[in-house]
Amino acid sequence: MVGGCLAKVFWDTNLFIYLLEDHPVLGQRVDQLRRRMVVRGDRLYTSTLTVGEVLAKPIRQQRLDLVDQYLAFFRRSVINLLTFDLKAAQFYGRIRSDLTIRPPDAIQLACAAAADMDLFITHDAKLSQKVVQGISFVTPLDRAPI
Repeated sequence: MVGGCLAKVFWDTNLFIYLLEDHPVLGQRVDQLRRRMVVRGDRLYTSTLTVGEVLAKPIRQQRLDLVDQYLAFFRRSVINLLTFDLKAAQFYGRIRSDLTIRPPDAIQLACAAAADMDLFITHDAKLSQKVVQGISFVTPLDRAPI
């Protein structure tokens, strides 16, 4: 239920990167979004792919302190982590039939669809225009109805 409380909201990887890397503009926007979600009682979801994507840069930079910090963030927070399971794989097959959707994006959408998500928020303009069975709304960060 997007218009009221208790919506299931999936954040794409880029939102977590903005938040964790403290992006000067988008980091604040994501933080404000999270605060509004807490007030509303919404539940936050992402996939384990997001965790891997978030860890890629600090691993590449050999910043093990950030790797530990980011892992701790995902372990202690109230984020529901979704895995790519058989149900998600079925959604993935349908989503990937659209060749304009890159495999990592299709995995994110499939995990969200398999969990019957109300809202999928991304900062990817092309992805935000997709309609996906199993997700009520896919929206860009700047138009998130929260």
